Amino acid sequence: MVEIRGTTILAVKDDRGVAIGGDGQVTLGQAISIKHKAKKVRRLYKNKIIAGFAGATADAFTLFEKFEAKLEEYSGNLLRASVELAKEWRTDKYLRRLEAMLLVANSENILLISGTGDVIEPDDNVIAIGSGGPYAMAAAKALCKHTKLSAKEIVQDSLNIAASMCVYTNSEIVVEYLEK
Repeated sequence: MVEIRGTTILAVKDDRGVAIGGDGQVTLGQAISIKHKAKKVRRLYKNKIIAGFAGATADAFTLFEKFEAKLEEYSGNLLRASVELAKEWRTDKYLRRLEAMLLVANSENILLISGTGDVIEPDDNVIAIGSGGPYAMAAAKALCKHTKLSAKEIVQDSLNIAASMCVYTNSEIVVEYLEK
């Protein structure tokens, strides 16, 4: 899997719902603070799907548009839309050059979608992308195991922990949550 630098996106699922959060930092080359409050997580398809991106912004917006079209085409079926996007992303001459990754979720599932054709559902209900992803994911796994915090609280706290450790992650955090 390609490591995308310059952001942190984290998804956590518990028995009450799913949360995806991301930091707001935009990185351009050596400059890590071009923008502080970018919104990299948003709601899609009638507010029933949450998606977050890591990677090149224009590429991610292209993928959001394509993913939204797939959600419409498949009546909001997250898995089918994700698989179809991954297939198109991998085989299309233009799309396969896009440098981004997506985390997508409905109230029941979390999926990672990449340009190499991956559609991955995490075994332990925690997954992260971006350069700060390993920090956020480690914090989230510890909080899941040792606290009773909600998925939304775990995402918020884990992203703050990542921001304290990773220069590519800031504490301008946006968290979206879907209840079951």
